[in-house]
Amino acid sequence: MDQQGLLAERFEAHRRRLRGIAYRMLGSPTEAEDAVQEAWIRISRTDESEIDNLGAWLTTVVARVCLNMLRARKARPREFPPGRVPDPIIDRPDGMDPEHEALLGDSLGLALLVLLETLAPAERVAFVLHDVFALPFEEIAPILGRTPSATRQLASRARRRVRGVAPPPDRDLRAQRTAVDAFITAVRGGDFEGLIAVLDPDVVLRADGGARWLGATREIRGAEMVARSALTITRRLTGFDVRHALVNGSAGIVSRDENGEPFSVMGFMVHDGRILEIDVLADPERLRRLDLTRLGPAVL
Repeated sequence: MDQQGLLAERFEAHRRRLRGIAYRMLGSPTEAEDAVQEAWIRISRTDESEIDNLGAWLTTVVARVCLNMLRARKARPREFPPGRVPDPIIDRPDGMDPEHEALLGDSLGLALLVLLETLAPAERVAFVLHDVFALPFEEIAPILGRTPSATRQLASRARRRVRGVAPPPDRDLRAQRTAVDAFITAVRGGDFEGLIAVLDPDVVLRADGGARWLGATREIRGAEMVARSALTITRRLTGFDVRHALVNGSAGIVSRDENGEPFSVMGFMVHDGRILEIDVLADPERLRRLDLTRLGPAVL
């Protein structure tokens, strides 16, 4: 094997980890892959003998690329509003693809990604690298152009915002699916009281429609308001093909319109048997970028 082939082999050994870092920072599988490919381009143009630790070098490159991409988003606030619904990863309801399991790790649900979207770019990078991937602040600081002490403060601030917002979700998929099916049954039956019963009193519904809703990210809070909104929104799904799926490893549904075009992805976060968060992605352009081939049978 030639030198370039050996380098490619060594790079591939780090790809999964790099994609996991980039996805947590960017909330988009496509953009995460772009960031990883940029790292490959840079390493292929670099004298490897000058690199002491290839894994650390690649992590630094990917983190800097992601940081620049996050900063560039600030110039496009309509496209990237705070708290927008990120691009989810879809799997069949009976199990995740091994590549997706590696990408998501233990618990990267859509709800957590939404919280990460609210962080400033430097906070997000510091939190992901330290709290998720256990990099020391001394290594993160040069990426951000900060001192280790300032970097520690960024991560601490991000940690408070991310971990102090919502309780942990139920991990039992069957319990999740039970709650989601009860939600769907109530919606289809126009059962307002049934919806109230399955929704947590503090439930949040977040819907990102992109061009379909003039770029608006709508957020509705409270069981009664969410129930009324759910009855209104999901009436539009009458006659649509609605399928069970795993959305970032949790129970969810995917719908297509009468023409077979993707209409929405709905991810649910269930806590103590009740739905605490519903995240809806209905942006047509972003839906077309998703792999929606891994779906289950029609809902109910």
